[in-house]
Amino acid sequence: MIRICIRATLRAPAPRLLPNLHNPTPACYRLFSSSQWRKEDPRMPGAGREIVDEFAVLREKYYTPKHTIVLAHGLLGFDELRLAGQFIPGIQYWRGITDALAKKGIEVIVAAVPPSGSIESRSAKLAESIAVKAKGKQVNIIAHSMGGLDSRYMISHLRPADFKVLSLTTIATPHRGSAFADYMFETIGPRRVKRIYKVMEYFGLETGAFSQLTQEYMKTNFNPRTPDVPDIRYYSYGASLEPSRWSVFAPSHAIIKPIEGVNDGLVSVQSSQWGDYKGTLVGVSHLDLINWTNRLKWFFWELTGSKRNFNAIAFYLDICDMLAKEDL
Repeated sequence: MIRICIRATLRAPAPRLLPNLHNPTPACYRLFSSSQWRKEDPRMPGAGREIVDEFAVLREKYYTPKHTIVLAHGLLGFDELRLAGQFIPGIQYWRGITDALAKKGIEVIVAAVPPSGSIESRSAKLAESIAVKAKGKQVNIIAHSMGGLDSRYMISHLRPADFKVLSLTTIATPHRGSAFADYMFETIGPRRVKRIYKVMEYFGLETGAFSQLTQEYMKTNFNPRTPDVPDIRYYSYGASLEPSRWSVFAPSHAIIKPIEGVNDGLVSVQSSQWGDYKGTLVGVSHLDLINWTNRLKWFFWELTGSKRNFNAIAFYLDICDMLAKEDL
């Protein structure tokens, strides 16, 4: 299925949009500038502090939050993926993070939602999953990428009665959409999009998520009708990356940067900001944030004397530490 989608994209005529993105017109800058966003959204905080190596290594002491932590995954995510039944260990979306939190005495719920379903579909499943596992408890949600949008929708629209959400911490969530989503729709074109959707539906995958990640949808539809709930605390983090020319994120980063500025390869810092913005993780990709770090790359880097600047487990333990200190 994935191979078919990629071929459909690659066979599209060479897009003319990319050069314009590398050399955007003044009008383009005016449309997407950070000052413009702040005028339209007075909640928009400043750029926040840069976090360079604060989470490079584990600390000796982390405080444990009072209440259950819920991990909500992003687009195309999963709880555990098994490609060969019980013969090969499963692949976890939250690689090593769930186990690390549990070892610190933190009660963790890993929610699973339709990988490419609409926000409405995913949020309904998120609420159902939490209700079954939390059993009436109060919870703090930590959400990666699109999981933050699912969580916001669930909190604001579904208002579940079976459990109480105390806080939502979003990590690289595209609260204002993504220029890369816009680019993909314009490049592929409506006819090819329909063909790709049909292939996905043939394999039992929903397709509602993709159009909802565009900047226009978030600006004119989702955000205006999804206000924050006053008694819930909202925190957020973003990430920035300058990928090498060989990085899988190099093309998407090049598309996003002229329009939205610094980004992690898929989501910009300005789009990541919501509520109390805790800071920007520097030199961290969208997948590094869930511990999908290229260990081979770091092995060779360390041979040259370079040091890792980010440990995802240290990052999530610090979030839990922050929640504990907030009496959550």
